[in-house]
Amino acid sequence: MATNITFHNSVVNRKERIELVGHEGFTIWLTGLPASGKSTISVELEKRLFERGINSYRLDGDNIRHGLNKNLGFSPEDREENIRRISEVSKLFADACVIAITAFISPYRADRRKARESHAKDGVKFIEVFIDCPLETAEQRDPKGLYKKARAGEIKQFTGIDAPYEEPENP
Repeated sequence: MATNITFHNSVVNRKERIELVGHEGFTIWLTGLPASGKSTISVELEKRLFERGINSYRLDGDNIRHGLNKNLGFSPEDREENIRRISEVSKLFADACVIAITAFISPYRADRRKARESHAKDGVKFIEVFIDCPLETAEQRDPKGLYKKARAGEIKQFTGIDAPYEEPENP
C-alpha cells in the first residue's frame, strides 16, 4: 500500500451537492446467486429513477469485469478485491449525489460487511438488497448457460455450485 499519498479534499461539500442536485446519493447493493435477477432489477430500477429525474447509475458485475476489474478472476481473493473496488466506486458516485445501483453476486458476508462499514465511515448510506432466488430457479433460468457449464465441470469456482454464496443475515 502506498504511504506517500495525501487525500485532497474538495472545496464543494456533500450538502452543497445535495442542494444543487435535489437529492442525496447512496448505494443500493443488490446481491444474490447468478441468474437471480440482480441485473434485470437494476436495469428497471435505473430506468424508473431516471424517469423521475433522479440521478442514478448502474454498476453491473459483468460490465465492470470488462474494464475496471478485467484483471480479476473468481478466486476468493479476486472476488474480495472485486467487491472492495466496487464499494469504493459506488461511494464516489454517491458522494456526487448519484444513486449507485450495484448488481454483484458478492458471495461473502464479510466483503459486503466491509463495503457497508466503508460507506458508514464516510457517511454514505448503504442499502443491501438480497435477491432471494432459490438455486433451482436460478439454474432453470440460466440465461448465459453458466450453471450447465459449471455442472459439467467446464467452469470452476461457480457460485452456488462449487463456490459458496453466504446469504445476508439482515438484508
